[in-house]
Amino acid sequence: MTNGFRERLAKGRRAMAHLIHVWHERNGWSHKVLPALADSLDLGRVHNSQISTLRNGKLASPGPEVFLALSQINHVLYQGIGEIRDHLSNDYPELLKVLVDSSIPLVGDDDKPLSAGDLFEIFIGLKPLPSSFDWFIEEDEAAILSAALSDYLCNQRSWRQCKEEVMSAYPVQKSNRRERFAEVMAGIRDYTAEELDGELLDLFATHRTITSSELQTADDFLKDLRSRALHLRDLERI
Repeated sequence: MTNGFRERLAKGRRAMAHLIHVWHERNGWSHKVLPALADSLDLGRVHNSQISTLRNGKLASPGPEVFLALSQINHVLYQGIGEIRDHLSNDYPELLKVLVDSSIPLVGDDDKPLSAGDLFEIFIGLKPLPSSFDWFIEEDEAAILSAALSDYLCNQRSWRQCKEEVMSAYPVQKSNRRERFAEVMAGIRDYTAEELDGELLDLFATHRTITSSELQTADDFLKDLRSRALHLRDLERI
């Protein structure tokens, strides 16, 4: 029983780290954004160091105020930044700019914002991650998937031939993410596992824009991309 208990806690801690990582990746946030938002709107106390260690799976026992602050931030983002725009524009213009660029909340499979209870249950291993966060791409797989991405999205054309079409279809507006995406597509760099986890929904949206694919979910897209990666690896071995 002891091993099962410890395993569940370890799995929960890893799931929470993954959730926080992907949340930041999808929004292109630094670890300072959530503490700044909590402080500016008096939503509770969460420190930069707590976010950093939570993302790394090293925060063993966060207090209830951490889950409360994160859930209240999440609820505000779910309602839309229009509700807080005036307040932030007067006193926190830089923070507002970050949120205008991207402020995606954490939602469950029921499309409702995750609550403090949801976050706590994920952290202790009693509740699974929402399906849209449950991809768990491993680090050694990320390079293979990155290498297959250009072949997949360009449909075996060269990046030079399809660059304009693919970049127009890529829905992200943040310049650093667009630059990173173009570098991966050109074969200059690879996504890390965390980056790819955070990009997957937008990569799927890109794919759906440029093709008449019948894929219905990001899970289907990932399975198809994995299949393409394995095919390309097999061709290299011939």
